[in-house]
Amino acid sequence: MTRDRKPFSAKTKPRMGFVPAEAAREAEAAAVPGLPARLAAAHIIADVAQGGHRLDERFSRLAVPARLTGLDTRDVALARSIATVALRRLGSIRHALAALLDKGLPRQGTRLEWLLTAAAAQILFLDAPDHAAVDLAVRATRLETKTAPFAGLVNGVLRNLVRRREEFLTNADPLERDTPAWLAQRWRRAYGDATARAIAAIHMREPPLDLTVKSDPQVWAERLDGIVLPTGSVRLRTRAPVTELAGYADGEWWVQDAAAALPARLLGARPDERILDMCAAPGGKTAQLALAKAKVVALDRSAERLKMLAANLARLRLHADTAVADATTFAAPPFDAILIDAPCSATGIIRRHPDVPWTRKPGDLEALVALQARMLDSAARLLRPNGRIVYCTCSLEPEEGEAQIAAFLRRNPDLRRQPIDPRADAVPSEFVTPDGDLRTIPCHWPSDDPRLAGLDGFFAARLMRQG
Repeated sequence: MTRDRKPFSAKTKPRMGFVPAEAAREAEAAAVPGLPARLAAAHIIADVAQGGHRLDERFSRLAVPARLTGLDTRDVALARSIATVALRRLGSIRHALAALLDKGLPRQGTRLEWLLTAAAAQILFLDAPDHAAVDLAVRATRLETKTAPFAGLVNGVLRNLVRRREEFLTNADPLERDTPAWLAQRWRRAYGDATARAIAAIHMREPPLDLTVKSDPQVWAERLDGIVLPTGSVRLRTRAPVTELAGYADGEWWVQDAAAALPARLLGARPDERILDMCAAPGGKTAQLALAKAKVVALDRSAERLKMLAANLARLRLHADTAVADATTFAAPPFDAILIDAPCSATGIIRRHPDVPWTRKPGDLEALVALQARMLDSAARLLRPNGRIVYCTCSLEPEEGEAQIAAFLRRNPDLRRQPIDPRADAVPSEFVTPDGDLRTIPCHWPSDDPRLAGLDGFFAARLMRQG
């Protein structure tokens, strides 16, 4: 190892972001087709993998600093595709680049990591011309004074990556390479090695698009080129923009993963029941409760997120009262039923949010488990006799599911589990645990068509207060 190089690894901690280019360099970049999108992707990969930002947040037009300024719709889509795949396969990309950078990254060119990562994602995992990925990465390197001297290095590394592509793809193991070791260890312990590998493998695929529909699912499946899942959700084959699909403008359906649609259904909302939806935004579960004609209070601590919920309900022509408050201290008259979609590690939705493995840390779990317990205790205070609670998380971690409910029931002997009945509740039997809770795993529902396989990882438990 020479003194002017540093190892290329997940522990690399270069300074945040990129130095803004001078006006002339910005103009030069804008004049090259495809280059602005690739620069934006590299920025965003850095923001997530290094800065801990959420991927969706970085693609917001309100994001600060802005990464999408000047990009048209097609370039934004390209940048998102590159950044998403780069994060989905970040471990494999880092392994390949480390093998090609035998002396590590130059210390004077720390921004190279993200330019190389974006280019490698295209070469290894996207259907992009190799020459374009290499050429545009070299051009991007030359735009800044600090990285320009390493344009030759970038060119050589990426050309070698093209030549050795099949070798690296053969070794691109989703569990060993693309899942942080602490998560892989957890899933092996909770589900066994075979299931852990199946979970990691399906995380590498683009997720399906599921809808919850107001009326006959079969009719909408036929209209929108989809299938009706055993739970009643409609899964689409089409990749057309959601807002252009039939029924969107009329509020006939909303996007909601099939697993995410189950907890509200398990609550069994009835007309005129007073129901509290804790952590309600963006409102998919609230819409399900409102569709059942319940009197819903949608609670969230974020006023901005509740505005989003209100806008979604307006499109769907549904109503719920909203309340901006902390769920752990919220006070109100007793409710007939309470739905708790608790904040969690989100390890069950990695397929939709590939930033999660790189923004979560093992130490995050303890604080989340404590918050979930406080929310459950708050719900117990707000529940009337014979009332129902459904607690759920989009997590694969037992501490946020099975163990959380076991501890809650020990603290609250007047509540008991109301087991899920696969037939009565229209839930596939493989989703029901021996204790009668719901546990979906991303690799459930295999299919020959990857676009129709799997679902989010969820846990849900249904509880009842004894009268």
